[in-house]
Amino acid sequence: MSIEERGKILLAIARAAIARALNISHTADETTPWLEEHGACFVTLTQYGELRGCIGTLQAHRPLLSDIKSNAVSAALRDPRFVPLTAEEFDFTCVEISLLTVCEPMTIRHEADAMAQLRPGIDGVIFEYGLQYRSTFLPQVWEQLPEPHQFMAHLKRKAGLPDNFWAEGVKLSRYTVTKWREQDC
Repeated sequence: MSIEERGKILLAIARAAIARALNISHTADETTPWLEEHGACFVTLTQYGELRGCIGTLQAHRPLLSDIKSNAVSAALRDPRFVPLTAEEFDFTCVEISLLTVCEPMTIRHEADAMAQLRPGIDGVIFEYGLQYRSTFLPQVWEQLPEPHQFMAHLKRKAGLPDNFWAEGVKLSRYTVTKWREQDC
């Protein structure tokens, strides 16, 4: 099965899960065996090119089918940045799925070293400091923040830290994604 065919299946499953959560009749084929393999994904919802919800999993800990359905419903109804999606919004909401590779810890000595290692447009990045500061950006965020220093500043802000924060103990990890987006968006 091609990558494109897998994407169509995943997008249909995500849309159907959101529809069911909104009491809209919608079905998708969930019988493909590879959906039972563990996988980690993010489901991003947009409306007219603007973010409307994005929830995901950074590490594979359950079957991909469960991860897609759970993250789709959470992106629609539980993203704390947005009010829950309504049935009236369903038809003009676009679904995108990002299937993550395994996260790879980066070995960094200081912030300049981190900047030199980042691969704009390729890397999704996880920023961690201590137990309470953590954030991630998917590789797609490079489209809005193409400069590594700007990307990192926003990632720190998302974690709840100042743009210029850096300290010993900062941990960075990276991953890549295979992504699919609905055609009519």
